[in-house]
Amino acid sequence: MDQKILSLATDKATGKLQAFLQNLKDEDLTSLLQNQAVKGRATGALLRAIFKGSPCSEEDGALRRHKVYTWCIQLVESGELQQDVSSEIIGLLMLEAHHFPGPLLVELANEFVVAIKEGNLVNGKSLELLPIILTALATKKEGLAYGKGDFNGEECKKQLINTLCSGQWDQQYVIQLTSMFKDVPLTAEEVEFVVAKVLKMFSKLNLQEIPPLVYQLLVLSSKGSRKSVLDGIITFFSELDKQHSEEQSGEELLDVVAMPSDELHHVEGTIILHIVFAIKLDCELGRELLKHVKVGQQGDSSKYLCPFSIALLLSVTRIQRFNEQVFDLLKASVIKYFKDLQLLQGSKFLQNLVPARACVSTMILQVVKNSVHSWDHVVQGLVELGFILMDSYGPKKILDGKAVESFSLSKMPNQHACKLGANILLETFKIHDMIRQEILEQVLNRVVTRASSPISHFLELLSDIIMYAPLILQSCSSKVTETFDCLSFLPLQTVQGLLKAVQPLLKISMSIRDSLIIVLRKAMFASQLDARKSAVAGFLLLLKNFKVLGSLSSSQCSQSIGISQVQVDVHSRYNSVANETFCLEIMDSLRRCLGQQADVRLMLYEGLYDVLRRNSQLASSIMQTLLSQLNQYYEPEPDLLPPLKLGACVLTQGNQISLQEPLDHLLSCIQHCLAWYKSRVVPLRQGDDEEEEGFYHELDDMLESITNRVIKSELEDFELDKSSDFSQSTDVGIRNNIFACLMMGVCEVLIEYNFSISNFSKSKFEEILSLFMCYKKFSDILNEKTGKGKTKMASKANDSLLSMKFVSDLLTALFRDSTQSHEESLSVLRSSNEFMHYAVNVALKKVQQLIQRGHVSGPDGQNLDKVFQNLCDITRVLLWRYTSIPTSVEESGKKEKGKSISLLCLEGLQKIFSAVQQFYQPKIQQFFRALDVTDPKDEEDTDVSVTQRAVFQIRQFQRSLLNLLSNEEEDFNSKEALLLVTVLSTLSKLLEPTSAQFAQVLSWTSKICKENSWEDASFCRSLMNLLFSLHVLCKSPVTVLRDLSQDIHGQLGDIDQDVEVEKTNHYAMVNLRTAAPTVCLLVLSQAEKILEEVDWLITKLKGQVSQDTLSESSSQAVPPNLPAEKAIIMQLGTLITFFHELVQTALPSGSCVDTLLKDLCKIYTILTAFVRYNLQVCPSSGGIPKNVEKLVKLSGSLLTPYCYSFISYVQNRSNNLKYTGEKEKEKATIPAVTATKVLRETKPIPNLIFAIEQYEKFLIQLSKKSKVNLMQYMKFSTSRDFKIKGSVLDMVLREDAEDRNEEGTASAHKRQDKEPAKKRKKLNA
Repeated sequence: MDQKILSLATDKATGKLQAFLQNLKDEDLTSLLQNQAVKGRATGALLRAIFKGSPCSEEDGALRRHKVYTWCIQLVESGELQQDVSSEIIGLLMLEAHHFPGPLLVELANEFVVAIKEGNLVNGKSLELLPIILTALATKKEGLAYGKGDFNGEECKKQLINTLCSGQWDQQYVIQLTSMFKDVPLTAEEVEFVVAKVLKMFSKLNLQEIPPLVYQLLVLSSKGSRKSVLDGIITFFSELDKQHSEEQSGEELLDVVAMPSDELHHVEGTIILHIVFAIKLDCELGRELLKHVKVGQQGDSSKYLCPFSIALLLSVTRIQRFNEQVFDLLKASVIKYFKDLQLLQGSKFLQNLVPARACVSTMILQVVKNSVHSWDHVVQGLVELGFILMDSYGPKKILDGKAVESFSLSKMPNQHACKLGANILLETFKIHDMIRQEILEQVLNRVVTRASSPISHFLELLSDIIMYAPLILQSCSSKVTETFDCLSFLPLQTVQGLLKAVQPLLKISMSIRDSLIIVLRKAMFASQLDARKSAVAGFLLLLKNFKVLGSLSSSQCSQSIGISQVQVDVHSRYNSVANETFCLEIMDSLRRCLGQQADVRLMLYEGLYDVLRRNSQLASSIMQTLLSQLNQYYEPEPDLLPPLKLGACVLTQGNQISLQEPLDHLLSCIQHCLAWYKSRVVPLRQGDDEEEEGFYHELDDMLESITNRVIKSELEDFELDKSSDFSQSTDVGIRNNIFACLMMGVCEVLIEYNFSISNFSKSKFEEILSLFMCYKKFSDILNEKTGKGKTKMASKANDSLLSMKFVSDLLTALFRDSTQSHEESLSVLRSSNEFMHYAVNVALKKVQQLIQRGHVSGPDGQNLDKVFQNLCDITRVLLWRYTSIPTSVEESGKKEKGKSISLLCLEGLQKIFSAVQQFYQPKIQQFFRALDVTDPKDEEDTDVSVTQRAVFQIRQFQRSLLNLLSNEEEDFNSKEALLLVTVLSTLSKLLEPTSAQFAQVLSWTSKICKENSWEDASFCRSLMNLLFSLHVLCKSPVTVLRDLSQDIHGQLGDIDQDVEVEKTNHYAMVNLRTAAPTVCLLVLSQAEKILEEVDWLITKLKGQVSQDTLSESSSQAVPPNLPAEKAIIMQLGTLITFFHELVQTALPSGSCVDTLLKDLCKIYTILTAFVRYNLQVCPSSGGIPKNVEKLVKLSGSLLTPYCYSFISYVQNRSNNLKYTGEKEKEKATIPAVTATKVLRETKPIPNLIFAIEQYEKFLIQLSKKSKVNLMQYMKFSTSRDFKIKGSVLDMVLREDAEDRNEEGTASAHKRQDKEPAKKRKKLNA
C-alpha cells in the first residue's frame, strides 16, 4: 500500500492519488503511517505523498490532512520513534502548517492548549509545532469561531495564548513552553501574559531549573515586557535570599532541610551572567534595569535594592556604556540611604511614620560575602565601588597640611559612606586572593599621588589590610618598596601614617626593612626639611619595634643580623648582639639630627621618650646622647647666671634669625626620660651596675642647679626687660621673642621636674612657686609686647610643655588632696591664686589639643587609653571644684581681670564632655563611673545605665543654672550661663529619648524658657536651641513654634499700626530684646527643618505611589499611606498658623524679613507638592479627603491674604526708606545702606508670588479632577500680567513731548526736583 501511494505521488496529476487516498479508511492510513514510522522506512516520502494527495482546497482532503497531522503529533509524542524520524516528521509538519484553513488551525492549536493544560504531553517534542500553528493562524483575516464568539486570526491567537497562560503547566515543560513563545509573533499585551505566567512558575521549579528558564525568558523579553522580566527575577531572588537568611538564623527551623547556601548563590551567579549577556545584546534591557532601580530610590528602595540586584548592577559595570551610570546610581543610593537615616534618627516625627529600612551597607557587604561562590564577575565592580566611595566621601578639608575631621551632622553621611567603601575593600581583600595585588596597588598609589589631599582613610585601610594578612603581603613587597622610594617627597603626616601601617611587615620581611633603612638614610641628608623629619620618624619607629634583649617588655619577634639589616625569624630566639648593634647604628644616625634644624631636633626629642619606654636597654645610649647635647648649652659654673647659654640656641644666617636648638624640649625630654628611668629601671638594677648609672646622677645635679639659678635670675640676666624690643620686624625683637618662649618652656619643665622629686616637700613647693613667678614674668612681658597680633613664637608658647599626667596630678593635689601631712606644703601652692588659675588653664589647653588634633603633646600623648585615664582624673577634680566653690562666691571676693577658676573649671568640663563623646564613645560608661564619688569597684554600680549616670551629672549643672538665674539681672554671668547650657546640651545627647529621665530634662528646660525673662540674646539662643534639640527627639516641636510666634507677634506689634495685639506669654524668654532677631531667626530655622521633613515624607509617598502604579493597582497602596498623609496635614496646618502670626508681625528690617519671605516660599512649594501628590492618588471618580480640603481652606484664609499684605508692608517700607535716603542726600552713608537693605528684602518677593500662583494653579487642576471647588477658599491675587497697548503708548508719549515744550524755560533745578516725584508716582501707581 505504501508503495502504491509513493508511485502515485510521482505523477504530476494528483487525481489518482486523491482518489486512492479517498478510498482508504482513516484507520488504515494511520496504521500504515505508524508501521512505516516505527520501522523508520521512508516516512518522510510517505507523508509528503499523503499531504500531496490531501489538498486543503477540498473538504475531504483538508479533514484527512488534519487527521494525519494530529496522528503524527501523537506518534512524535509517544516516544516510540527514532530521533531522526521524529525530527523529519516535525520538519514536514512545520512546512505543511501554513496550508491549513483557519478553522482547522484553531482546532489544532486548541488541541495543543488542551494537551498542555491537562498534562497529556509525553516528551514535549511536538511543542515545536505550536509557534508555527499560532503564526499561521495570526495571518488569517476571516472570522473564525472560537469559544462563544467569532474572531479574526490575530484575536483568536490572543484568546488561545490567554487560555494557555491561565491554565496549569507541567513543571517539566515550562522551559520548552517559554522557549516556544520566542518564535510566536506576540503583541505587548500577549508578552505580558506569557511573562506573568512564567514568573509565577519560578516558585514551583527546582533551583537548578531556574537558570535555563531565565535565559529563555530574557530571550523572550526582546519582544517586550523587559521591566516585568527584570522585576520578577529580582523580586523572586530577593524573597529567596530573605527566606534563606531567616532559615539560617531561626533556631526553630533546625529540623527543616533548607537549601544549601552555596547552591543558591551559584544559581544566582549563573543568572546574573545570563542577564549581563542579554544586556550586551539588548541595551534596552540595561536601560530598563537602571530605570527600575532609579524608581526604587524615590520610594521604598528595599524593594528594588537587595544583595541580588546590587550584585547584578556590579556585574553590569563590566559593560562600558553602563559603567559610569551604574556607579553613579549606586553611589547616589548609598549616600541617600545615609542621609535618610540621619534625618530619621534626628526626628521622632519621622520615626513614628516610616518603618525601619533595610541597611544598604549590610546588603553590599552581603554581596561581598556571597561573591566567594564563584562570583568573579562581581569582584571587580566591588573594588571599583569601594574606591569610588572612599574617593568621593573621604575627608576633604585641609589646614596646615592636616585633614580637619568635621564632626558636624552634615558630614556624618559622608563619613559612613567612606567607611562603607573601606569595609567593602577590606572584606573583598580577605575573600579574594586574585584581587589583593590590585587593591594594595591602588591604595598605595593614592597614598603617594594624593599628597596634597587628606588620605587618613586610605592609611587606615592599608593598616587594616596589613594587620589582617602580613604574611600574604610579602608577595607584594616590591610595591611596598617602590612606595618607600617616594618617602622623601611625601608630607610628614603621610609618612608617619604609612610607616605605622606597614610596621607589621617590617617584622617579617627582611627585604622590606632593608629598603626602608636605605631610604631613611638617604632622606636624613635630603635638602627638604620634611624628608629629614620623615627619616627621624622612620628611625624612631624602628627603635620602638625592634627590642634589645633584656628590655622590660618583650616581643615575640626575633632577629638575626646581616651587616646592619635585621632578618626576622618569628620562631627563633633573640640574637641580642644583632639587635643591639642594629639599634645602636640607628642611634648613630639619629645623633646626626642634633646638628640639623630645630624642627628635626624637636621630632627626635619628642620621640625618644617612647623609644626608651619600649626599649629600655637603650637607656644608656639615649641618656648619654641627651647629656652631651645639654652640656653644649649648660653653664657649669654654679654661680653663673643665667645657667643656660640661650645665645647658642639661636642661629643667625645673614639677616635672618631663627631657633637652632629647642632647649625647652630638650630639657623636657631629659626630665621625662630621667623620671621614667628612675622609677622603672633603677629599682631593678643590681649594686654592681651603679657605675653605668653615673649619667642620671649628673643629670639630676644639672637640673637642680638650673632650677636654683633660674629662680635667682632676673630678666636682665637674659638681656630682657620691659624696655626690650619684641617686634617681629627687627633682629633683636625676634631674638628676644625666642629667648622668652624658651625660658617659659624651661620654667614649665623645671616645675614638673621639681614636683616629681618633691615628695610634698615645702621647700620644693616654694621653688615651684618661684619658678612659676619666673614663668609669669616672661609670659607677661611677651603678652604685653606682642599684644593681640600673636606671632608664631607666641602661639607656640600656648602649647604647654607640662605632661597631661602631671597636670592631672597637680590639679588633684591642689584641689582634692586632704592628707594631713601634705597640708602645710600644699598651702604654699594654694596660696597663689595665679598658680591655681595657671594649672586649670593648662588643663584646658590640653583638652583643646585633644579635640583639635586627636592627641595631646608630651609623653603618652598618643596613647589614647592613658589620655582617657588622665581625662577622668582631671574631670573629677574640675567637677568637684566647680560644684564646691560656685563662680558667684569666688567672684564676690575678688576684683581681678580674666575668668575665675570656677568659670575655667566649667569651661574645661564643657570641653571634656565634648571630647569624650567625640573620641571615647564606647568608654562613656567607664568615664561616668570614674566621676562617681562612690567606690568605682562597687559591683552594684556596674548595672547603672549611661542615662542614669548622665542625669546625675545633669542635675548638678541644672542646680548651678537655677542658682545663676536666681541672681539679680545685673549680677547675671552670661558666660557661665552659656557654658552651663552647652554642658547640658552635650550631656543630654547621652540620654535615651524614650526614658523618663529624658522627659524630665525636656520638661525642666521648657519650664526655664517659660518662666525666665532674661534679655541676654546669646543665653536665650542657646537655651532655645537646647529646648528644640530635646523636643525633636520626643515629638515634633511644631506646637512650640506656634506658641513662640504668638509671643513674637505680641512683643513686636502688628504691621498695621492701628491694630493692638493681645500679648501672650507662653514663653517668658521672648521679650522685646530677644524676640527679633534672636528668637525669630531661631523659630524660622526650626520651621525650615520641619518643612524639610514634610517635603522628604511627601517625596517618599509620591515615590511609593509611582511604584505601586507601575506594579499593582494604586487602590491597594493608598491605605498604608493614610497615617503619613494625616501627619503631613497636621504639620502643614500648624505651620500655617505659625506663619499666620509672623506675617502680621512688624519685624525689623534685615535677616528676619529676608528669612521669613524665603520660608514662606518654601511652605507654598511644599503645599504645591502635597497637592500634586493628591492629584496622583485622587480617583478618577472624584472626591478628596475632608482634611485635605480643610488644609486648603486654612491656607486660603490664614496665609495667602496675609502674605500679600506683608509683601505690601515690606515694599512700602522699602519705598519709605528710599525716600528718606533721597531726601537726606547730604548724609552719604544712608542711601548706600538703604539700597542694600531694599535689594536684600525685596529679592525673595517675586519667588514668593510665583510659589503662591503655582500652588493655586495645581489647586485648580485638583478641583477639576476631584470635582470639589477648592478655589472658593482662595482670594484672587492681583493680576501682575500686562500688555503694552500701542495707541495708549503713543498718546502718553505725545503728552510728554508737549509737557517738555511747555516747560522748556524751566530751570534745571526744578526739573531735578520734579523728575523723582514723577517716578515715585508711577511706582506707587
